[in-house]
Amino acid sequence: MRGLKNWTAALAVGAMTAVFGTSEAVAADKGYVGISMPTKSSSRWIADGENMVKQFNEAGYETDLQYAEDDIANQLQQIETMMLKGVNVLVIGAIDGTTLSAALENAAASGIKVVAYDRLIRDSGNVDYYATFDNFQVGVQQASSLVAGLEERFPDVSPWNIEVFGGSPDDNNAYFFYNGAMSIIQPLIDEGKISIVSGQMGMDTVGTLRWDGAVAQARMDNLLSANYTETQLHGVLSPYDGLSIGILSSVKGVGYGSGDLPMPIVTGQDAEVQSVKSILAGEQYSTIYKDTRELARVTVGMVDALLQGGEPEINDTETYDNGVKVVPSYLLAPLPVDASNWEELLIGSGYYTMDQIK
Repeated sequence: MRGLKNWTAALAVGAMTAVFGTSEAVAADKGYVGISMPTKSSSRWIADGENMVKQFNEAGYETDLQYAEDDIANQLQQIETMMLKGVNVLVIGAIDGTTLSAALENAAASGIKVVAYDRLIRDSGNVDYYATFDNFQVGVQQASSLVAGLEERFPDVSPWNIEVFGGSPDDNNAYFFYNGAMSIIQPLIDEGKISIVSGQMGMDTVGTLRWDGAVAQARMDNLLSANYTETQLHGVLSPYDGLSIGILSSVKGVGYGSGDLPMPIVTGQDAEVQSVKSILAGEQYSTIYKDTRELARVTVGMVDALLQGGEPEINDTETYDNGVKVVPSYLLAPLPVDASNWEELLIGSGYYTMDQIK
């Protein structure tokens, strides 16, 4: 059956070549890669997809890029369709890392390799490699930036009153972000330097399903009305820029950032354009820069090694246990960004142009 699919695909490519020339045939010489991304609602996932298509094509691969718009059933259908079309490898940024086991069994039965992209796929032994950032370190950097901002803006306050937000509970990374952040925050709570006024802690309480900014804004509204009518909020640990925008809308709505009520320190992640602009406007305090071009490069290298009989480059064989196996991984270094270094890191690296930011 697999040979028939490949033969049919070859006939299709031949027909296209006869009509359109040789460019598609050249692109498909080394293999066919299915790329399943979770959503276009975040600019970073759009960049991820574009970077991978560009780099895979330059390396001689044909690609099929699909976005599932945070619909699990849609992502499963797209992956099944990619397999029917004869892909050699699946690169998957999972919506829910626990829902793909059956699809990956089908992939393994067809000899299709699987690379988990930035989100660990759980509960499956059919995940070959994982390309991501050092997600625990992301949380450490977010909390360290929060503390630095608190020291800068509220040097004479003790304790600092903060609230904590978590990412989507169906995204394995969210737990690494949270645990990394709490490794910094918890000792300061124990020392009496930080107070979480609402008492809300733990991913089961502070998680934000699907990383939804509107959900974060609604929760922040409730936290403010229940805990901060007579108490000042000094900081919010936010794990993602899309949540930060909602949180900032909420605090501005009750007067923070105007008059004598300074903005709380609000963190973020992904260095999205809107949040970089917010940092320059003195609203969001910081974000975490994760160069998706480098993540694409690592992923292309993994796939190339898998299909050409080499050994993919990895630098971690201990951290990412998906419940069935420890998935060999390559972890890239995240970088904290604030008003002091945004231009050097984001413009200087070519990640953005100045016209995009200003």
